[in-house]
Amino acid sequence: MSRISRRLRVSGAVFVSTLVVGAIGSAAAPASAATQVHREDFSNGLGAYTASGSVSTSTGAARLSGSLRTDPVLTSAPLSLTGYRGVSVSYSRAASGLDLGESFTAAYSVDGGAYTSLESARTATGGASFRLPASVDNRTLRLRFSLDANSALETLTVDDVLVQATDGGGPTDPPPGSLPPVADVTAPGPYAVTVDSTAGPDDDGWLVYPANAGQDGVDHPVLVWGPGAGSDPAAYEDMLRQWASHGFVVYSEVSSSSGAYMVDALDWLEDQNASPSSPLHQDLDISEVAFGGHSRGSIGTFDVADEQRLETTVHVAGGSFDGTGPDSLRNPALYVGGDEDFATANMERDYTNTDVPVWFNILDGTDHLLATRNGQHIITAWLRWHLADEEFRRTEDFLSAGCTFCGLGDVRHKNW
Repeated sequence: MSRISRRLRVSGAVFVSTLVVGAIGSAAAPASAATQVHREDFSNGLGAYTASGSVSTSTGAARLSGSLRTDPVLTSAPLSLTGYRGVSVSYSRAASGLDLGESFTAAYSVDGGAYTSLESARTATGGASFRLPASVDNRTLRLRFSLDANSALETLTVDDVLVQATDGGGPTDPPPGSLPPVADVTAPGPYAVTVDSTAGPDDDGWLVYPANAGQDGVDHPVLVWGPGAGSDPAAYEDMLRQWASHGFVVYSEVSSSSGAYMVDALDWLEDQNASPSSPLHQDLDISEVAFGGHSRGSIGTFDVADEQRLETTVHVAGGSFDGTGPDSLRNPALYVGGDEDFATANMERDYTNTDVPVWFNILDGTDHLLATRNGQHIITAWLRWHLADEEFRRTEDFLSAGCTFCGLGDVRHKNW
């Protein structure tokens, strides 16, 4: 069990009612110097890669094209990691035209063994970075990119493959995202926190944000949070502070089953970002937004989950009453429930009805009221992945057999 998993056992899934009143943490240590082990940009053909099926490099990148006969596969030569530790893999990829049921996969193999998936998806574009487990250190690595699609017009383009490692030292730091890196999501992040309890469109919401917002040119992602019925932002203060300490600007007000107030709050935050008199003037990243909530806050989130400005939604102990809530989802969703929560049956039905990428954890020893607090570190890591571009969390924290949060309950995921 990892150090983070051990801490989650103590401070996550069995945490009860301690209120965190401070949110000042230590900045992460400087990154270790990385050594390039392998690089390929396919500008001179396949290089050290072999291919089967329809694979070409005429565009200066490797392009895999779908086929009814043979799925295209691109595989690297064995890459020696002798003397290296802290291995990371990055590459750029663009999938085009894939239909439902079709996908591309990036995977790695150690010492000629079975391949382990880094990612498998239908749509993706841009760069991806992954930190590999310590089990690859000093071994032989192979990379493989494959496409499961039926038409030559359905393609995967791969370029700028890079393998890096630390030569004889400690593990490399994870590939950077848009926020200052952290070593432990169970601890407060590097930001001190400011709370304004008279904020929002009607001056009755809470705005919780980094006190030194915008420092070092950081643009802060946004989370709009809906409390459960009968509660208000004050009941979630420690959690709102935790997320803000990691660099997110968090807005919360009393929720309703209609999520219209969330959209209004986002409009207000956009106005704050544009206003020279606002403490958040030009410090928000409005392209990186999440809506989420607990219980009734989750139901309201479902109601407006098709808002075009969203990157992800978070649903805690709040399944929809009729199972149609997921119909509005357009982006990856996080579901967190509890094994002692009356709402979990509705969440399980919602999970069954969800067509977007979804990750679901039914936490051990968790009832309806404790679900957000026990799941707050999962939410922190999820936001750092989806809003702060920490792609290594995809495999390390969520989509692998030994993921950071897999030991906290019954984990399910699909559509990735």
